[in-house]
Amino acid sequence: MGPAPSAEAAAPVEAVPEAGAAGAAPSAAPSAIERGITDYLQHMGVERGLAANTLAAYRRDLARYSRYLAAAGCGRPEEITRRHVTGYVRALSDGSDGGSALGVRSAARTVVAVRGLHKFWALEGYTPADPASEVHPPMPGKRLPKAISVDEVTRILEAAGTDTATGLRDRALLEFLYSTGARISEAVGLDVDDISLDAAESGPAIVRLFGKGSKERLVPLGSYGARALDAYLVRGRPLLAAKGKGTPALFLNARGGRISRQSSWTILKAAADKANITKDVSPHTLRHSFATHLLEGGADVRAVQELLGHASVTTTQVYTLVTADTLREIYAAAHPRALG
Repeated sequence: MGPAPSAEAAAPVEAVPEAGAAGAAPSAAPSAIERGITDYLQHMGVERGLAANTLAAYRRDLARYSRYLAAAGCGRPEEITRRHVTGYVRALSDGSDGGSALGVRSAARTVVAVRGLHKFWALEGYTPADPASEVHPPMPGKRLPKAISVDEVTRILEAAGTDTATGLRDRALLEFLYSTGARISEAVGLDVDDISLDAAESGPAIVRLFGKGSKERLVPLGSYGARALDAYLVRGRPLLAAKGKGTPALFLNARGGRISRQSSWTILKAAADKANITKDVSPHTLRHSFATHLLEGGADVRAVQELLGHASVTTTQVYTLVTADTLREIYAAAHPRALG
């Protein structure tokens, strides 16, 4: 075990029993577990520089853990098993230890504190092993992507833009987002040289996108998007570029500079309002819809993964949950023996 912190360094960290009962003097000498927790908090506060509020939250979480272990008959760190840790995780969710039942995020934060404690104890020789190493925090349920229907997308796209320079840009930008599934940061970061509207004989035009970590990928651009982009490049962008100082950016603002993500949100919301779409939509809604509509049309999930630029197919597979819900609805409505 490393040298003990100096008395001066240790001063800000209170003993664990005092953290559990504010203003009350401890009725007995701290247990070995309580002393070990205090040592861990000293380490986190002094050597790791944990913020005071975070340290206070850790102290509360670990005081509850200490009480749980005491009720389970554990008085020393080496007596704690994985069964104790998993039991405590369950108690956080249902309040069976006498404490308040916590939501998923609060419980996850508490488990992180417990895992950190046991890792510290194992490294410092308090315990021969780490019983919490394989115990993971509870995870919040996956949120299904917010996709809108093909009809709703079409209404938004048709409502976007006019025959002005900014109107042509607005239509081209939204058509581009839905046609490629690009992230808004990828779209506004594009330069003119990143696109090629010369479609091959056998397929659509190709766009070069730069995703997270500057990872490059090539994505097809459908005919609707290509036509809208061509109209913008011929009749819209030159007028906007003339107002600026010269930039290679593809999508320009009214001053001739690169358009921002915030402006793109405003463009989409204006088009959605004009189309009488009451749902909350964002540029990412078009990306979600792109993926969902491809999968509903029979696209392979790994192909969609490549188009979206996901590092793992697991990320893409959340979209299959959306299409599965749609299939259930269709099945329930159409199959003669679906319901009975």
